[in-house]
Amino acid sequence: MKEVVGPDPSLVYRPEVDPEAAEDKGGFRNYASGPLLDRVFTTYKLMHTHQTVDFVRRKHAQFGGFSYKKMTVMDAVAMLDELVDESDPDVDFPNSFHAFQTAEGIRKAHPDKDWFHLVGLLHDLGKVLALFGEPQWAVVGDTFPVGCRPQASVVFCDSTFQDNPDLQDPRYSTELGMYQPHCGLDKVLMSWGHDEYMYQMMKFNKFSLPPEAFYMIRFHSFYPWHTGGDYRQLCSQQDLAMLPWVQEFNKFDLYTKSPDLPDVDKLRPYYQGLVDKYCPGVLRW
Repeated sequence: MKEVVGPDPSLVYRPEVDPEAAEDKGGFRNYASGPLLDRVFTTYKLMHTHQTVDFVRRKHAQFGGFSYKKMTVMDAVAMLDELVDESDPDVDFPNSFHAFQTAEGIRKAHPDKDWFHLVGLLHDLGKVLALFGEPQWAVVGDTFPVGCRPQASVVFCDSTFQDNPDLQDPRYSTELGMYQPHCGLDKVLMSWGHDEYMYQMMKFNKFSLPPEAFYMIRFHSFYPWHTGGDYRQLCSQQDLAMLPWVQEFNKFDLYTKSPDLPDVDKLRPYYQGLVDKYCPGVLRW
């Protein structure tokens, strides 16, 4: 039976990075209208109510031991087929196809960067959280820092945070909140979801990928940062140096959702080779 996580609000209505792409791809992420708007709004309302400093710390404690499952990367890719991401209006086929589509888009544009191709395959594997029983608002959707006031480009910012207890707490309700200026995003507690889980999982299992790859995985849903231009007050020079890589990745994440499904059987040996190079064997999830 398919586990339905659905719709991934992070893929519904997005401000476009590139105005020319926006003209061609105007159907992606339109937050003003669309049949899924109510469902997406409800997801964000739950997320923006319950994603607090305390909640995120509890999730790190719950999942940080990576004791839920032992499997290879390709096992996890196959698990994504149990997941049709209902919250994504752009896609009504299994997540694993989107993983291969993203990877192949990157491979065409950056043939010399095999690690980048692998990031395309890996980027949504954290959605296995849904198969571990997590609710959608703690798996998918745009991410944001907890522990400080949400900034203007957080989606539905003005209408979904009223019931979040952190915003009544003086420690967490200013622009900087519990952070120091330019402390670096590595010191920031991000809302909990598939990005943060996968980033932590890759560190725990010692994936031998470059720092750019870890940034792409951890921040690909952090739209208020990489597209909205917000949260610069928390960024270090390193974060700003990595930002163009996250933006480059995002082009392929958002715009490779073609209904022409890839021939996964033909592609699998190439990607198995990359897995063997950078993150081999049975891993802890």
